[in-house]
Amino acid sequence: MPLSAAERTRYDRHLALAEIGVAGQERLRRARVLVAGAGGLGSPAALYLAAAGVGTLGIIDGDAVELSNLQRQVLFASADIGRPKASTARTRLLALNPDIAVVAHAVALTAANIREVLAGYDLVLDGTDRVNIRYLINDACVILGKPLVSAAIHRFEGQAMTYVPHRGPCYRCLFAAPQPGAVASCAEAGVLGVLPGVLGAIQATEAIKLVTGIGEPLIGRLLIYDALELRFTELPVARRADCAVCGEHPTITSARDAGEACDFTDLSSVRRLTAAALRAALAADRDVGRLLLIDVREPREFASRHLEGACNIPLAELAHRLEELGDGRTPVFICRSGRRSLSACALAVRSGIEAPAHLEGGLLAWAAELDPSFEVASG
Repeated sequence: MPLSAAERTRYDRHLALAEIGVAGQERLRRARVLVAGAGGLGSPAALYLAAAGVGTLGIIDGDAVELSNLQRQVLFASADIGRPKASTARTRLLALNPDIAVVAHAVALTAANIREVLAGYDLVLDGTDRVNIRYLINDACVILGKPLVSAAIHRFEGQAMTYVPHRGPCYRCLFAAPQPGAVASCAEAGVLGVLPGVLGAIQATEAIKLVTGIGEPLIGRLLIYDALELRFTELPVARRADCAVCGEHPTITSARDAGEACDFTDLSSVRRLTAAALRAALAADRDVGRLLLIDVREPREFASRHLEGACNIPLAELAHRLEELGDGRTPVFICRSGRRSLSACALAVRSGIEAPAHLEGGLLAWAAELDPSFEVASG
């Protein structure tokens, strides 16, 4: 059906964009988009997608609204405390745009139900806050051939990435497997209230671009946002031939529950060094020798290229080699993207090592910010 007079008025600013116009707005009306998680990321993403006229919007979340949510989850009001998030979000979104359909899935995503839930949608936005669910959604989208826009937030930083089947890498290409203690929860580490608004809006932008076919999506690019510095950094991500789910010989061929991936180790004592900060610290440390660089990648990765002065202790061996860290120097853990090094910090903290450090963004950040010639081997 052609756009009604009311729809033409509502979406007038879209229609004025030559890149969208009537044809693009009709594509949005036909689109079926699932927002996984009605929290800090899902709230702004869902609001903007509803406002944009996405015809069918799914919201999946099995939790109820809590007082502590309201600092960042703008879908909800104080009167909603105690109410189911999914159905409450549906009411709010329909109040914003009654011309769309909103489907509330008041359940937790599991391997048992994810295929059925995703089957009714063309595109998925992952705004969940649990690492194991993030991997579950990624794997299901790859297996079912669904585009996925994922984002994550932590303290003052966020990241976003888009997966489109057969066009680029998936989440596992960047982070091959969940690592225990890699990320503290928002409750433990805290999160700037406006941060998910920025990342959720980016997710909605990516979804609109994918549906209408305009622009260049974040395929093969990890976008990192630092709210304190108000800086965006972009890291290239290559598809891995050995990826367990989208590689040439996948070993994950059906969605499966990964179990809880994080034990929420308190990482508040961890020193998080940017590439520039680490370079400055190394320059100041040259004659003092107070830093111990530990590259926790696999030996093959380390042999390909590593920072001068770094020693190699693969993450899988670290628990049995902690005595090598006891020479009085501050351990600085390094890996490809920063995920394994943060896991190493968590292990060090649990073992009683005070104030370990790690390179935020890993060697990918080092190459992007300081040395473009620094080639980083795939994990």
